[in-house]
Amino acid sequence: MDSIQRSVDAFTTTLLDGLSLEASWNCLELGAGAGSIAYWLANRCPHGRVVAVDLDTRHLDAGRAANLEIQEADITDAGFAPGSFDLIHARYLFCHLAERDEMIARATRWLSPGGWLIVEEPYHLPADTSPFPLVRRILDAYQRTYREHGADMTWARGLPALLARNALTEVAYAANPGCMGGLDKDRWLPLITQATPALLADGLVTEADLAEFATLLKDPAFIDIPQFTLSAWGRRSVESAHAPA
Repeated sequence: MDSIQRSVDAFTTTLLDGLSLEASWNCLELGAGAGSIAYWLANRCPHGRVVAVDLDTRHLDAGRAANLEIQEADITDAGFAPGSFDLIHARYLFCHLAERDEMIARATRWLSPGGWLIVEEPYHLPADTSPFPLVRRILDAYQRTYREHGADMTWARGLPALLARNALTEVAYAANPGCMGGLDKDRWLPLITQATPALLADGLVTEADLAEFATLLKDPAFIDIPQFTLSAWGRRSVESAHAPA
């Protein structure tokens, strides 16, 4: 989680700044992870509140801000009142959910009139397009493992249209390329290491492959782009009415 925050937080906060946050806003951070965006929102909205929700809240510190509320919950079971939040943000969350489209629809109903929903998800590029044979093997195994666990790492492509179908307006989107190697040497090794037991158990890669990958990351001539973070956002019309959540 720390490596993801270091790589993506600047992109995320720039997008949030573009929504002209107000100090009194009530915000919901879905899948808060290690809390960096929840803490940032609490600082930017000192007269509102920030609700940070995650299935595992061990990495979250409620003492970081007086207006920060931490809830340990499965977001698919969460039931917030319609019109509760001026801003709802989620990152790297919905692609892992079985009913991801339905959860987007639920989240839009939690928005107050004029409120914003911003969702950021990874979009994995095809593993076989990497110029590095070793990376092709490792990414193919990595992506296959995600698919077998029910995640869809290409779902993000449909996000802008999905927001529009849920009656959000001013829909826009942006993408941030994820670097493997180059200036971002520290992100992918922990991600692959975390997945290593499953990759090895399935026989998708070998210990030698992983050792070679760790060495490759240290090569200044190694730079690859395995994915993009695709961010999409839209606004609930002031005139629209919510259906029951």
